[in-house]
Amino acid sequence: MSKGGFTLLSNTQNQALYELQKELWGYAEPGFLEHRSAAAMSKFLRQEGFTVTEGICGMETAFVGVWGSGHPVICLLAEFDALYGLSQEADVSEYKPIEGVATGHGCGHHLLGTGSIAAAMMVKDYLEKNKLSGTIKMVGCPAEESGSGKAYLARDGFFDDADAAITWHPSTLNVVSSGSNQSCIQCYFRFHGVSSHAAGNPEAGRSALDAVELMSVGVNYLREHMDSKERVHYAYTNAGGISPNVVQAEAEVKYLVRSTTNPKCQKLYERVINIAKGAAMMTGTTCDVIFDEGLSNVIPNFTLEQVLEDAFFKVGVPAYTEAERAYAKQFRDTYPLEPESEVTAVIAEPKALIANIQNSDICDIILRHRCVDECSMGSTDVGDVSWVVPTAQINTACYSYGAGGHTWQWVAQGKSTLAYKGMMLAAEVMAQAVEACFEHPEIIEKAKAEFEERLAGQAYECLIPKDVKPHIIQ
Repeated sequence: MSKGGFTLLSNTQNQALYELQKELWGYAEPGFLEHRSAAAMSKFLRQEGFTVTEGICGMETAFVGVWGSGHPVICLLAEFDALYGLSQEADVSEYKPIEGVATGHGCGHHLLGTGSIAAAMMVKDYLEKNKLSGTIKMVGCPAEESGSGKAYLARDGFFDDADAAITWHPSTLNVVSSGSNQSCIQCYFRFHGVSSHAAGNPEAGRSALDAVELMSVGVNYLREHMDSKERVHYAYTNAGGISPNVVQAEAEVKYLVRSTTNPKCQKLYERVINIAKGAAMMTGTTCDVIFDEGLSNVIPNFTLEQVLEDAFFKVGVPAYTEAERAYAKQFRDTYPLEPESEVTAVIAEPKALIANIQNSDICDIILRHRCVDECSMGSTDVGDVSWVVPTAQINTACYSYGAGGHTWQWVAQGKSTLAYKGMMLAAEVMAQAVEACFEHPEIIEKAKAEFEERLAGQAYECLIPKDVKPHIIQ
């Protein structure tokens, strides 16, 4: 990378990638509804010489672009879904939703998908020029925010022939990821009762809303008796109507259950189900449990993490103009930030990070990472991939310091040159790491040996039952 620009692809290719990520930002389609986004990315890959297959593993918006043949087979993972409730005008440093638009790229997945395509293009050029055998797969993974697209891919054997998987995520930091994330299960509890006049004959009614509220009380008492690394969240999706003089015959609540491993998550989920059954018994109602999604904890791979960190320092950071720094400051000023709050277990040099936050509005250094096994709060369907193939991930600074993911500030900065430079930094780091794996097969063998040692004979069991297909619950 040249300072302030990227030279591994042609100017025409770089401009096309810049336009693609802006196009995806504009679509901002939620999970399993990313039809225009998936079509645009598939078309782009075909134009770059990849063989593209759409609709893989029963998901209309999942796809794969393949180039090369033989082993090693290395997958680059792409996401491209958006979030509800995060509409926002671009480049405006105050909350300003776009009228009539409900969604926005508040987690940067328009960059994530495009950046993975850019990395795949770089690797393809490298393999062509060096006449090397091996296969690069750019995997379009839908519905990370809600739907667990990668879990379906892993469950249905898509990654079984892969030797490694590499991915990235837009961030406010330049650092390799390490450690694990929580397993989680999401489901709906639909209670059915009997309506009646709340004053005239309440004894004839059986309140589904009462059942939901009693369930919530029960789960809140459960919190005292859960592991400190476990979490349970809920949202009322149907309170039964707006008439207080009617006993509510229907009510629904959506639950998200998290723990550190799949077996622990399953046990906690069963405890929540038993509370729902108890609430139904107390109120004389019935309850349907509707499974929505499930995803696994992450199995880290220190071998691949080190390859990515080496690539990070080889590539270096982009140069930022004074205008870009002023742009970043506008957004940083909207969100107070205590520098110490950004320090996590993965940061090897906390003082370097704190100093950078104090002296710059965007991360313009590469942070050394610590290889850790600690489970971080939050979940990602990258975990399911990591259970079937050695997997590692990086983060690159695409946004100013301050607000984190799932905020309007990220949506607003999503089409900026800051975001683009962070995206292309990720592309080059991933490409460098993948090329190292092609040049040095012993890296793959070491990563696989570590993978097998970590699993210690455990078999991957997807939390999504076999009879559950990709879906959208309205």
